[in-house]
Amino acid sequence: MEVQCYLFVLLGSTLFVDKSRDRIRPAINLFLKDHRRLADYAWGAGALDYLYRQLGVATRAGSKGLCGCLTLLQAWIYEYFPLFRPSQLPQSPDAPRASSWISPRLPGGDEARQRLVRYRQLLDELSADDVTWTPYGRDGHTDIPRSLYTGPIRFSDIAEGYDPSRCLRQFGYRQIIPAAMTVPHDQYRPASGSSYIVFWDPWVNQLWDNVAARRLELDFASRPCEQPSEIVEEYVDWFLTRSHPRITHPTDEEPQPRPLLVHQVSYDFLLLFQI
Repeated sequence: MEVQCYLFVLLGSTLFVDKSRDRIRPAINLFLKDHRRLADYAWGAGALDYLYRQLGVATRAGSKGLCGCLTLLQAWIYEYFPLFRPSQLPQSPDAPRASSWISPRLPGGDEARQRLVRYRQLLDELSADDVTWTPYGRDGHTDIPRSLYTGPIRFSDIAEGYDPSRCLRQFGYRQIIPAAMTVPHDQYRPASGSSYIVFWDPWVNQLWDNVAARRLELDFASRPCEQPSEIVEEYVDWFLTRSHPRITHPTDEEPQPRPLLVHQVSYDFLLLFQI
C-alpha cells in the first residue's frame, strides 16, 4: 500500500500534472493495482499522450496555464533549439538526458515581460538553420521502433493522434506533405477550455498493440536528407494553410534585428511557460 501511494503521488506530480494542485486523476490508480506490472506499461507514450491533450487545452481562449509533463516539453525544446538552451553539465551516457540541463533563473516583473516579448520575436524569426533536426542521431528510430508508429496513442480515457510523417526531418529524411491523420469520431472543444472531450471509434484501441502493421516505412515515404532541413517544394504552401507561422501580430514596420544573442537567452527560456 505504501508503494502504491508513493507512486500515485509521484506520477500525479510529474508525468500527469493538472491544475488542481492537491488532487490527482483517479485513472492513474488503475495502473498501480499490481506494482509487479509497472514495467509492462508504456509510461513514455502515456506521458506524451497526456501532454498532447494538455497542449490542446492550452490553446483554448480561456486557458491560463499549461499542464502535463513540462520537464519533457522543456527538454525537447533544449534538444532541438540551440537558441534557447541553458547551460549543460557533462554526464554519463546512461544518465537521463534531461538531467544534464541546468535550471534557468526566472526573472520577474517588467524584466519577465520584456524578455517574453523578445523571446516571441526570436521564435517568429526562427529559421531552419536555427534548429537541430537530429539531436539523437539520424538512426534513433532503429533503436526505438515505436517512434515510427502511426496512429492514436492512449492513456486511460485520453487518446491523441501521433504521426511521424509530419516530422520526417528529425529522422534525417526529407519532409514531404504527410497523409491525412486518423481523426476522432467526434469531439467537443469549447473555446473556454473548461471541457475537452474527444471520441474515438472502438477499433482505435487495438492499433497500439499492432505496431508492426502501423509502422511508417521511411524509405518508402521519403528519402534521406542531403541537408538537415530539406523539404519538398510544395511543403511550405501546405504548412502555411494549416499553421500559424507567427506568434506576434504582423505589422507594416520593417523587421527588427534579433533582440538577443545566443548567450543572452541561454538560461531562462522557461519564462515562456511561466507567464
